[in-house]
Amino acid sequence: MKHINEMKIQFPNKSANEGFARVAVAAFASQLDVTVEEISDIKTAVSEAVTNAIVHGYENLKGYITLECRISLDEIEIVVSDFGRGIADVEKARQPLYTSRPELERSGMGFTVMETFMDEVEVKSTLGLGTTITMRKKISADS
Repeated sequence: MKHINEMKIQFPNKSANEGFARVAVAAFASQLDVTVEEISDIKTAVSEAVTNAIVHGYENLKGYITLECRISLDEIEIVVSDFGRGIADVEKARQPLYTSRPELERSGMGFTVMETFMDEVEVKSTLGLGTTITMRKKISADS
């Protein structure tokens, strides 16, 4: 699929940057003439992916998160990467209510939320090297 525009930003894994990531992706996605509902879905999925990277990727260590977006005529692709600890068992981590940090009283619904609001969610992770989440959403033709 040919991309008509793309962007890439990198920011420290601070909680305050989750809101920045949401707004940056929403502004970028607006080129597609998306509906309010589609923007809300995208922002929610980005929020979950970035929060997972902050909370689970680095576990209180300093690091960076990379956010990439690509748009085509009818789709947005969002890639959130961290260079942290990685996920030992991706399939287990994708199960609803699973959390690797129960002491933080997390709900364990991050991947489920991403899958609910996006059309495709791919997770690649290597222990000690980090995690990359790639999400895609088709934008309705009648936007």
